Amino acid sequence: MRQNTGSRDVADRPGGSVVDDTDWIARARALRPLLEAAAPRIESGRGLPPDVIEALHAAKMFRLLIPRDLGGAELDLPTFVQVIEAVAEADGSVAWCLGQGAGCSMTAAYLPREAAQQMFGRDPRAVLAWGAGPSGQAVPVEGGFRVTGRWSYASGSRHATWLGGLCPIVEPDGSPRLEADGTPMIRSFVYPKSQTQVIDDWQVIGLRGTGSDSYAVTDLFVPEAFHFLRTVPAPHPGALYRMPLMGAYPLAFAGVALGLARAVLDSFIAMARAKSPRGLAPMRDNAAVQSLIGLAATRLRSARTFLLAPLGEIVADLAAGGALAGQHELTLRMSSTFAIQESAAVVDALYHEAGASAIHSANPFERRFRDVHAVAQQVQGRRANFELVGKRMMGMETGPLVI
Repeated sequence: MRQNTGSRDVADRPGGSVVDDTDWIARARALRPLLEAAAPRIESGRGLPPDVIEALHAAKMFRLLIPRDLGGAELDLPTFVQVIEAVAEADGSVAWCLGQGAGCSMTAAYLPREAAQQMFGRDPRAVLAWGAGPSGQAVPVEGGFRVTGRWSYASGSRHATWLGGLCPIVEPDGSPRLEADGTPMIRSFVYPKSQTQVIDDWQVIGLRGTGSDSYAVTDLFVPEAFHFLRTVPAPHPGALYRMPLMGAYPLAFAGVALGLARAVLDSFIAMARAKSPRGLAPMRDNAAVQSLIGLAATRLRSARTFLLAPLGEIVADLAAGGALAGQHELTLRMSSTFAIQESAAVVDALYHEAGASAIHSANPFERRFRDVHAVAQQVQGRRANFELVGKRMMGMETGPLVI
């Protein structure tokens, strides 16, 4: 499978590529005209419209990290990031849904074989979404659990076929079930979306099209086979699944941020070539504008390289039986947060320099400005992550860095 971890410049722009079953990056780029044209509908509808969902299914974009033996792509990490990045250049909300959904779909590697087949193997249109954090409770009963809870920020829940979430297990008498070390036992539970109540509460300033609604279940029976522990290497033998599924999220969200920033840079360059601000020289002749473009391109390329370059070594170590721990965990935390923060900073600088042109919704700046800042507000992009990195480098205990 193709791995393209090198730098990109103007000569690397999409166009004219032949899409085949192995070039997933080209396949993602081929969706760009459709996604760009659909962007206003994605934004106003606060979700992905049917024609976009159909195109994503046709391109198998919902199966990026599902095991191959279940009909998925099981992409290597560098290719996965670049696919998300390419989609984000067209539309941030679509890329976010694909990245979030890819992490969720790694569930297929954790479930018992028959359950995974039922969810993903027999249904090529299966999409799993879930919300953040543990909620509610799961009470053991014969054959499974009775689950009650409410979760929020379920990106892609409007086009999902399955939902799920983390839930503490509680004994029938109400006492918490404990792990061997005395901590509460928390597991992930998955169930058909048709058995849940979806709450339309996604009213936000950025990534509006992700449809990240809340949802709830009450005393829902979940069979034993449809719950799992997500924090250990999966039972599936694929090297990808030696990385906890939570490791997919910072990589995906960094890819979204980089794609948004690259799209803004491309749009700014196109504008600067033609625009003459009132009373000023043409932008293309302005040394400050020329310097800004060069610096923005440098910042994006450095952030992108720092994100992609270590992934080859991480993939090799996972294939050799290693785990995402130690220096790899530290590097992933640094590089993904840095990519998100640098992308937002580049967009800020270009947005400001674009002047009043940037505030019009018809121009390509305003929505991406909001979207990249919605990415940076997530836990994977917060500046406090660098504090955790610093603590770990000084030998202090931080808990897991991959969140």
